Amino acid sequence: MLSSQERILAIVVEILETDGYDAVQLREVARRARMSLTTIYKHYATRDELILAALDAWMLANRYAGITPQGREPGEPIYPALMRIYRSIFEPWERHPAMLTAYVRARSAPGGDKLARRGFDVVVPAAMAVLADVDEGFVADLDLVISNLVYGSWGRYAAGEIAITEILSGLDRAVYWMTSGYERGDGA
Repeated sequence: MLSSQERILAIVVEILETDGYDAVQLREVARRARMSLTTIYKHYATRDELILAALDAWMLANRYAGITPQGREPGEPIYPALMRIYRSIFEPWERHPAMLTAYVRARSAPGGDKLARRGFDVVVPAAMAVLADVDEGFVADLDLVISNLVYGSWGRYAAGEIAITEILSGLDRAVYWMTSGYERGDGA
């Protein structure tokens, strides 16, 4: 049995996935949850706060659930180890593209930086475990390129310029070429 907060968040996720970001209205959530608007306001002061909480819960259950800090196996290249992390993050969005659209919108809403911080709290330790024996300069370059690629891809997806499946495939190619060059010693 779901708590009232869990039920509220599940309804918001359902609305985000089926009707979109703009359809999330506190009155509609209260109606679907069969509870008063006052009850909703007891838990969430604003629509933005409600959407952020629902996205955070969805991401913990779907995007970050399989991510744990673990290093590479002996002799394992960087590329497959990093891509295990990135696939865990991006494949749920490929299956639920409306959630990425909502995430992009919510990131620019008041409090949206909390979503990014939550992601960093989960992803950075996992990535750093994979990159534990890697040159710090390369790690900084990889972070800069990958984060810009991801943020740019999210924006292009939200604007309808690319398909959601192009995000992970573009990330895959960038990680492959960067890590292959690093491991071969190109440009060092």
